[in-house]
Amino acid sequence: MAASRKTTESSRDAVSLPNITPWLFNGFYKFCRYYLRKHFHAVAVDQRAFLTTPIDSAAPVICYANHPGWWDPIIAIHLCQTCFKGRRFYAPIDAEALKKYGIFAKLGFYGIDTHSLQGAASFLKVSRRILAEPNTSIWITPEGRFADPRDHEASLMPGLAHLALQNEQVVLVPLAIEYVFWEERLPEALMRFGTPIYARELDGLSKEDCSTLLTQRLRDTQNALAESAITRRSEDFEIQLSGKTGTFSFYDWFRSLRAKWRGQKVELQHGSKLNS
Repeated sequence: MAASRKTTESSRDAVSLPNITPWLFNGFYKFCRYYLRKHFHAVAVDQRAFLTTPIDSAAPVICYANHPGWWDPIIAIHLCQTCFKGRRFYAPIDAEALKKYGIFAKLGFYGIDTHSLQGAASFLKVSRRILAEPNTSIWITPEGRFADPRDHEASLMPGLAHLALQNEQVVLVPLAIEYVFWEERLPEALMRFGTPIYARELDGLSKEDCSTLLTQRLRDTQNALAESAITRRSEDFEIQLSGKTGTFSFYDWFRSLRAKWRGQKVELQHGSKLNS
């Protein structure tokens, strides 16, 4: 047993953790907050299912999400800092994309080749190395492609179930994401965390059954978010960031000036949804 443990530790140490430059990551996170405010009316999260099931602060976490758009990595960094405080952020990214956006290599992103067995093996090795550390989180979009949030046809990549079954401490958290237009000129970024899945729930499951469970939990979370989005229930969400309201700068300036001249209060927002 001791020899086996020593071998495991040796093989773990042979794989390097992805690089995170703290000052650069903190600066990029601040930029993300500014950038999200600039392009969205609100960034809002439904954490009800997540908050009722506390997670051990030292347990490694895999947050796996659907993949509706380009904004997903920025949303992931933001959520890691606001909802998983104290956890280090890591995320796999296509190796070619990492070459194009080199700064990500210093922010916890690690490149994978999704088109080869060697790439899959490398993903598993690096991910296992990350999950062997306390206070870590991996953010992953296992659909492997951009997909409309109502499109549930894509199967999840097998690496997710493989990781889930190989770590007795891991907690998996499904995350649904949508970018929708409600009442304002800018869209809303809506997220919902699903009920966490603990390793003990996976005991005795085959990889196929584990993948089925993970898929169903994600789709259930997406369906719950879709219901809130379609019915526009802003009360389901906690507003984390508020962006701009109104139409466009000159007209809003004119309306504000006219209201001030008349001693009136001007309401620049078009509607009442997700206004802080």
